[in-house]
Amino acid sequence: MDRVTFATRDHVAEIGLDRADKRNAFDLQMLRELSEAFTRYDEDDDLRCAILFAHGDHFTGGLDLSEVGPHVASSGQLFPDDGIDPLGIHGRRVRKPVIMTAQGWCLTIGVELALAADIRLAAEGTRFAQLEIQRGIFPFGGATTRMPALTGWGRAMMVLLTGDPFDAETALRMGLVQEVVAPAELMTRAREIADRIAAQAPLAVQATLASARAALGQAPNEEADRLLERARELMDTEDAAEGMRSFVERRKAEFVGR
Repeated sequence: MDRVTFATRDHVAEIGLDRADKRNAFDLQMLRELSEAFTRYDEDDDLRCAILFAHGDHFTGGLDLSEVGPHVASSGQLFPDDGIDPLGIHGRRVRKPVIMTAQGWCLTIGVELALAADIRLAAEGTRFAQLEIQRGIFPFGGATTRMPALTGWGRAMMVLLTGDPFDAETALRMGLVQEVVAPAELMTRAREIADRIAAQAPLAVQATLASARAALGQAPNEEADRLLERARELMDTEDAAEGMRSFVERRKAEFVGR
């Protein structure tokens, strides 16, 4: 049985965790299928934004350590080497925006998928925890490298060194999520944002994402030196010409991704 669903709506991909009877705990099959879904999204030029969500009452109960633990201990990888790494740590990283929605429990790898996403929404009542420390291990999916930069050192250490759960409002104050909405409105709001992003020039969106990521991973002046180079590349595209025409003609631009 498939663990991950994949559907498209206009220019938006909707990627769903679908192991609700196990609180969407990640086994090896689910990890592989998530990578395959991200790769499919990344390689389809017609898709401009993705929503990562979960079927059922909970985003995820975390890794199924009874299966994934021995696999990692024996030098196995979480995701296939030839596909996209949804955590954005090893190998290929998705080039296009990902919006993540969370509800119920969002544990361990769920928090790290949120940290790897570009925009995060949570339903009221969502509970988060990075509880690896309570199992004698530590977060190895990006939390130690991303959370301090996102939330500040002290807030990150409170979460990482205790493993204690925290609620959606705390996640909002920390900057882990951008909005907290009623559960019934979660996907509606995510789709609204995805549609707004998908309506923009795809190459410009990707360049903006690449530039922002690069600036986080290196000295700010290194990416600053590339800004004009990126801009000139975009100015030569059909979408840039369309953007200027639409401005002059006072109409909505119709972007094609070229």
